[in-house]
Amino acid sequence: MTLKAKLIASIGSSGTIPVSDYMTACLFDREFGYYQRRDAIGAQGAFTTAPEISQMFGELIGIFLVNSWREQGSPRRFTLAELGPGRATMMDDILRVAGRFESFLSAAELIMVEQSPALRDVQRQKLSGHHPQWIDTLDMLPEQPLFLVANEFFDALPIRQFRRRRCSWKEIHVAADGDALEFQEVDSEGDSALRQRHSDTRPGDIVEIRHAAIPLLEQISSRIRQFGGVALLSDYGGERSWGDTLQAVSNHHPVHPLAEPGESDISAHVDFGALRNAVGDGVSTALLPQGVWLEGMGLVERARILAERLEGEALRQHIAAQRRLTHPAEMGELYKVLLIRPSHAPLPPGFEN
Repeated sequence: MTLKAKLIASIGSSGTIPVSDYMTACLFDREFGYYQRRDAIGAQGAFTTAPEISQMFGELIGIFLVNSWREQGSPRRFTLAELGPGRATMMDDILRVAGRFESFLSAAELIMVEQSPALRDVQRQKLSGHHPQWIDTLDMLPEQPLFLVANEFFDALPIRQFRRRRCSWKEIHVAADGDALEFQEVDSEGDSALRQRHSDTRPGDIVEIRHAAIPLLEQISSRIRQFGGVALLSDYGGERSWGDTLQAVSNHHPVHPLAEPGESDISAHVDFGALRNAVGDGVSTALLPQGVWLEGMGLVERARILAERLEGEALRQHIAAQRRLTHPAEMGELYKVLLIRPSHAPLPPGFEN
């Protein structure tokens, strides 16, 4: 059996399913889920993330974390955590930079929030010298300062899709038509998060809501409010959800989201406004385009230093990587960096201006 056959059988017996349930099955079904069975990232996977493009991305985040830790009084024990670490490339780069600051590294308790058995194995090998721990959920984090990073994590959390009609909303579901899957609009009472969206939408517009992100932001901000620390969340999206952004990628090429359930990565743009609204009192947020933040962190100078040791094809790839990370036409504008910090803490590196 395939995941597609499993979904068609389930829909046939129980009815259509929301897009959120479809995404969850595609990525996390215990038998057929995309992340349950493979290493999805990098040249052999479906897609390439910023840490896989260049070591500079993780290195600058490492510098950011060390400086943030110092600005908050260099706590003697803290959690260094990553949500959805993938192949652990970013954390490996972070730790290489942090290794130059022995007091930071010795104070850190390294925790990876990862559910995929396949990816845990990859992370275990990559970080074997740093003795990481793995947890399934954020409520398992120690009660101490939290310095947390996440790259392209929230885009994979399931969304619900609603299409506005004149004075009401229809929810978009996944239905079965014979041996094929299709999208179908169903009657809906709407969602409380849609109450403010009549003012900035027109009939026919689609709004996406990512409920699964809200408790995560509440947990992260609660830890930072209580114990101190910082969170740096990088992903693609905008200040407001608008339009159909559901997409699937297989072997670095786009495919229809319903074409290969379980065989392709599926994601949607992140509504950063909703994330910021979820953090509550006692913490502050800041949001910048990825390119602006990286250049504010000194990426141009770091790229120049690395380029001095390169030539030929290696140099061309290095220049291309810098452009891909920062240029507005590539990842520089669509990708954003969200900061969460205690309200009393100073703005950390990259966000001062």
